[in-house]
Amino acid sequence: MSRRLVLGSALAAPLILRTGSARAQEPVDVELVLAVDVSRSVDEIEQELQFNGYAAAFRDPKLLEGIAGGPLGQIAVTMFTWSDWHIQEMMVPWMKIDGPAAGERFAAAVDAAPRRTWLYTSISGAMDYASKLFGQGYEGTRKVVDISGDGVNNSGRPVADARAEALEKGIVLNGLAVLDRTPTPWAAGLPPLDDYYRTEVIGGPGAFLMVAEGFEAFETAVKRKIIREIASVPAPGPLVERVYA
Repeated sequence: MSRRLVLGSALAAPLILRTGSARAQEPVDVELVLAVDVSRSVDEIEQELQFNGYAAAFRDPKLLEGIAGGPLGQIAVTMFTWSDWHIQEMMVPWMKIDGPAAGERFAAAVDAAPRRTWLYTSISGAMDYASKLFGQGYEGTRKVVDISGDGVNNSGRPVADARAEALEKGIVLNGLAVLDRTPTPWAAGLPPLDDYYRTEVIGGPGAFLMVAEGFEAFETAVKRKIIREIASVPAPGPLVERVYA
């Protein structure tokens, strides 16, 4: 009897662990990953505009109303910065946003996050890193990666490969392209950034591109973008939206 009891317990243990793991995933309307470019083309002022834009978005009553209007009334959000193929840094771990207090906690965490600048621009590295972040305590009806940046991929593996793998996992890739009109020597001969993001970066059901015409337009662009992303039933909208300062 004792041997059968031990054997039965051993066989049941994996089932208990799997059941416990499944129960640990809290349902949310959307799991949203914010991936923020901090390569060398983003100077200190521009980086601050990005961070301030994300913080302001989660203090915005319209965004919080949008979250409350979802079937579950809550989303999960995390934010990291990216640059070279091997450089991704977590800024804000997964947080549940279900009202103004939670929105303020997320915004405060963004305010307090370190500001660091690196060298290259690896959108593929950002996609690969983001794809591994889902399912960590939350289970969303949709999985969305929001990639913001001001340059094309110049580090790491081809974007097409990383994009294809993300789409196979059911992840929606949205883009926020920042058009910096300041002339830079390394931009010569490169395709227009908005065209590049539209054809090479975004993908998945309902994917879209928000274009900020300069970093001064970033805050407005990111608010509009996240409000559209968290909609429980995303309304048909333009593939590309533009925001001016």
